[in-house]
Amino acid sequence: MPLWKVYHPEEAFSSEDKQAISQRITSLYHMLPPFYVGVVFEAIPKSSFYIGGEPADDFVRISVDHIARQFNDEEIKQRFLNAVAKLLAPFITERGLRWEMHVDETPFSLWTIGGYRPPLPGTPDEIRWRSENRPSPLQA
Repeated sequence: MPLWKVYHPEEAFSSEDKQAISQRITSLYHMLPPFYVGVVFEAIPKSSFYIGGEPADDFVRISVDHIARQFNDEEIKQRFLNAVAKLLAPFITERGLRWEMHVDETPFSLWTIGGYRPPLPGTPDEIRWRSENRPSPLQA
């Protein structure tokens, strides 16, 4: 489960932008069931976002929680960050917005979906979840 929280100026993204960004983010995680990928957009009024003690109406802050997978290799981490920068560029950088992000990684063992413990990565049950695009009990 990656959960992306995107804090942004109120007028930064249209509904169509949000859907396009969410679809692009979901495509980054092609190895996961699509329902694992969540994206929350939080519009922040200019009077509520400050950087260095000054109002910031041109800044996007992204917080990502990874649970379904963790990155254990520096090269993979860099490729991921490069892919994120590329997919977000048309919506953020190319519009003159500043941005930053970070990724937290939570232990897989502390995660449930709908009360079910998710199947381990790459197992037949995870492949089944991906094809069904929903959580369901593990097969015996």
